[in-house]
Amino acid sequence: MKLKLLKEFREFISRGNVIDMAVGVIIGGAFTGIVNSLVNDMFMPLLGLITGGVNFSALSIQIGPGEGDVLGYGAFIAAVINFLLIALVLFLLIKTINKLRRKKEEAPAPVTTKTCPYCMSEIDLNASRCPHCTSELEK
Repeated sequence: MKLKLLKEFREFISRGNVIDMAVGVIIGGAFTGIVNSLVNDMFMPLLGLITGGVNFSALSIQIGPGEGDVLGYGAFIAAVINFLLIALVLFLLIKTINKLRRKKEEAPAPVTTKTCPYCMSEIDLNASRCPHCTSELEK
């Protein structure tokens, strides 16, 4: 029973999609650090300059008599701004990657046809006679 379970587990782990998913999660974790650094260390200071140094996370409203009765709406605003900046960075990165891929994929297709000089029909590149007008062609 244990051997059968161990065998099934080994087969499950060795499947390509599980390994691909694990690699994706690991790379995603590393990429998260890069994107967070870009947002927190590059964009947030610029946003601070634009907004006059307002610290959104410190914004709050006292809603009750106690010390813990505080509505910290600024932390929510900061989280929304952080999300929007991360989404913008990811959008721009993916857009750039897709643009580079498209350029790579747009390589010209190999020429496989030519035009008959007599009837102007499109014919196979290796044809010695036009199938439309039956003219003999030079190779």
